[in-house]
Amino acid sequence: MRISKPAALIVAVTVACVAAALLVPPIAQPLHYHRFADGRAVLGIANFGDTASNAAFLVVALAGLVIVFRRRDAFERDIERWPYAMFFAGLVLTAFGSTYYHLAPDNPRLFWDRLPMTIAFAGLVAGQISDRISVRAGVALLVPIALVGMASVMYWRATELAGHGNLVPYAIVQGYAMLALILIASLWPSRYTRGRDLLYVFGWYALAKICETFDRGIFEIGHAVSGHTLKHLFAALSGLAVCVMLVRRQRLFRDDSVVLESKAAVS
Repeated sequence: MRISKPAALIVAVTVACVAAALLVPPIAQPLHYHRFADGRAVLGIANFGDTASNAAFLVVALAGLVIVFRRRDAFERDIERWPYAMFFAGLVLTAFGSTYYHLAPDNPRLFWDRLPMTIAFAGLVAGQISDRISVRAGVALLVPIALVGMASVMYWRATELAGHGNLVPYAIVQGYAMLALILIASLWPSRYTRGRDLLYVFGWYALAKICETFDRGIFEIGHAVSGHTLKHLFAALSGLAVCVMLVRRQRLFRDDSVVLESKAAVS
C-alpha cells in the first residue's frame, strides 16, 4: 500500500514525538506553578479572577453543543458531529475541572484541570481529520486519541504520587496535538468553507499561552487582571472560533479520501 507524502510526514512526526516521550529525561511539576499572581478573593470565592473566568469555557461549550446537534447543514453526515461534540464536552469538563483547581491550586487538583483538556484536544484533532482527510478515519481515531491524551495525564499523576514526577509525556502530547492540527490544516484542504478559521483557533490559543507565561507581569500593570485570567478568556475565544466556523461553513465536496489526497498532492 502506497502512502502519500503528507501522510508519511504525519507518521514521522508521530514517531518522533513518541520517541521524545520515552527518551527525554523526566521533568517534575514545579510547585511554584501553583502560585498565581492574582490571589484575591471576591464574594467569598478564592482566587476569584482565575476561578470565575472559567465560566467563559462553559458558555462557549454549551453554545457549541447546541450548534453541533441543532445545526443540520454544519455537517455532511451525522457521524461527523461526534468529534466536535467531544471537543465541546471537553470544554464543559474543563470549566468545572479548572474551577475546582483554581479554588485551591495544588497537584492533585491540577490533575482534574488537565484531564478534560486532553479530551477537548482529541475532539478537535479528530474533527479536522474528519473534515480534511477521511470521515471514517476521524471517527475511528476519536477515542484512541482521547485515551492517549488522558493516559499522559494519568501517567504524570502516578509518577508524582510515586515521588518522581514526569510531566514530559503530557507536555509532548499537548504539543503534538497543536502540531498535528497545523500539519493537517496545511497539507489537506477542508471539505467545507471557512477552513481558514482554524487560524483564529491557533491565534487565540497562542495568545492564551503568552498570557499564561506572563501571568504576574500582566497583573502588575494596574492590578486589574492577571495573565492567567486572560489565558482562560482567550482560550475560550479559541473555542468560540470553532463555533463560528461550524455556523458559517458550507460543504465544498463530499468525503472521498482519494480525492482529498489528490488535491493535497496538487497543492
